[in-house]
Amino acid sequence: MTARIVLLVTSPRLPAGLLTAAAWDVVRAYPVFAAAESEQAAVLRQSGVPVTVVEPDPERLLAELGSAPVLIWLAGPAGDQDFARRLGLRLTRQPDLAELELMYGSWDPPGARLLDAVAVMDRLASPGGDPWKRAQNHRTLAPYMLEEAYEAYDAIVTEDMAALREELGDVLLQVVLHARLAEELPDGSAWGIDDVAGGLVEKMVRRNPHVFAGADVDGIDEITDNWERIKKAEKSRESILDGIALSQPALALAAQILQKVERAGLDVPLPTSDDLGPALLRLVAEARAAGADPEAEVRRATLEYAELVRSAERKTVRPAE
Repeated sequence: MTARIVLLVTSPRLPAGLLTAAAWDVVRAYPVFAAAESEQAAVLRQSGVPVTVVEPDPERLLAELGSAPVLIWLAGPAGDQDFARRLGLRLTRQPDLAELELMYGSWDPPGARLLDAVAVMDRLASPGGDPWKRAQNHRTLAPYMLEEAYEAYDAIVTEDMAALREELGDVLLQVVLHARLAEELPDGSAWGIDDVAGGLVEKMVRRNPHVFAGADVDGIDEITDNWERIKKAEKSRESILDGIALSQPALALAAQILQKVERAGLDVPLPTSDDLGPALLRLVAEARAAGADPEAEVRRATLEYAELVRSAERKTVRPAE
């Protein structure tokens, strides 16, 4: 039988002991070595699997092959990549000593790095962490939420996917920080990131019955109508306008209110005054009727004007200083 060394790699983000059946089979059948104590090693010992802690030295491990044809190296939380590289180079020089096999005993599920984000934020916002973050509250952080959302919006408009990935991370930072601060709210009103995620999951399932409850729908319009109907029932709102974010930009606010009125089938005449405000509102209504986004159109026109300003600046002969 050819000697084998199995590098057993596990996810540090999953509970220790949550291993594949194949991983449990090999650790129960062959000697297990590790470079240091870990939660994984402790759980294996509790399950009757001996784990021997040794120096991460390829020669030290190879010397153990005389006692068993197969050895298991239980990699630490960081994967022991340096040791694996040195062991691989050693066996490349003498491949007849043993075969090297990589086995994943567990691996990160999608979204696992979110756990890291939560852990890092907890460290930053806890005593001994970042004084600035510990001094914040939901109100002082509010401008940053808007700023990061706008920067993500800019990345979307410019179709800069690398920037969008980064900006979404900044938005996520705000979410995680707000949730961490909310853990310290007084009088039993505290909540945390799991409450945020749990509420989101419940809402997604509840508002998408065509996916999770087998409801029949006929196109996107019916899906949207169902969403609005379910949302209204959840919130027990008296008006179709309840829940609209009144602090959003005025053009976007006007467009959203007009959209709500249109969906509800209400016949509410627009103001006829020639004053600036009513006149602008009528322009927003005309833009929506034409299938345009008034906020985006004004932004586009403004940015085009900004380019003209820059062009004029470049053509201006500046006096010598």
